[in-house]
Amino acid sequence: MGRVTERRRVIRVRDGQVSRRPDTLVAEEPLEIRLNGKPLAITMRTPGDDFALAAGFLVSEGVLGSADELRNIVYCAGATVEGSNTYNVVDVVTAPGVQMPDINLERNVYTSSSCGLCGKASLDAVRTTTRHPIDDTAGGAPPVLLAPELLARLPDRLRAAQRVFERTGGLHAAALFTPEGELVDVREDVGRHNAVDKLVGRALQDGRLPLARSVLLVSGRASFELAQKAVMAGIPVLAAVSAPSSLAVDLAEESGLTLVGFLRGSSMNVYAGEQRIALREVAAQR
Repeated sequence: MGRVTERRRVIRVRDGQVSRRPDTLVAEEPLEIRLNGKPLAITMRTPGDDFALAAGFLVSEGVLGSADELRNIVYCAGATVEGSNTYNVVDVVTAPGVQMPDINLERNVYTSSSCGLCGKASLDAVRTTTRHPIDDTAGGAPPVLLAPELLARLPDRLRAAQRVFERTGGLHAAALFTPEGELVDVREDVGRHNAVDKLVGRALQDGRLPLARSVLLVSGRASFELAQKAVMAGIPVLAAVSAPSSLAVDLAEESGLTLVGFLRGSSMNVYAGEQRIALREVAAQR
């Protein structure tokens, strides 16, 4: 089984002094995701939470929407020519009646650790219709309303929960919070989109989709892929410590997603869905 970190020897230069020492690096290995025995995608990921990663990927692809649609996920034995198990190939087995995507050369995708979903035939192919439209008032719940002060505290809470980042400095992270700021789950990965898939996949496995009253925080930028994954899981708020892309903002506006970027210290930019941020209270205090 691949390890989360690996050791490598490096030459360290500090203040003109040269030394040789071991360094801890985040591990990166390929994961092939098969769907009912057929190859679907390959992603470069940090080993660990592989089943959740595969499940979350299929949520973002619109294949899975609830736990009862998932029968099993297994590592594929005999993944190499020699017949050994590399723990780098998983097969997702769906329940009877789950509609399969068209797996062909255009649909089969390669997912790198930085780009998210690549190789789509067109932008329309990425805009998969979600089975969990954003609705934070389902069941008569009050609308999600977040104080800017609460949002400002979340990046520090995420950083404190990043155990592997402290040893390597080379991982992205994603976390789910309640509207009250309680940390629900956090996942790390060399790919920011993989970290989100691991969160969403675990929620699917636990029967918690849609995540209608959750705040998703990511440690980097908010790309279109991350906004799409939030929308597919029914998450009403996506916050990022860095910038969003223009397409992420477009998707947020179209889908009703609240999108916050540059969440650093007490400052932030609200790009869409401002109704969920208590801006009037801030203005009233001035």
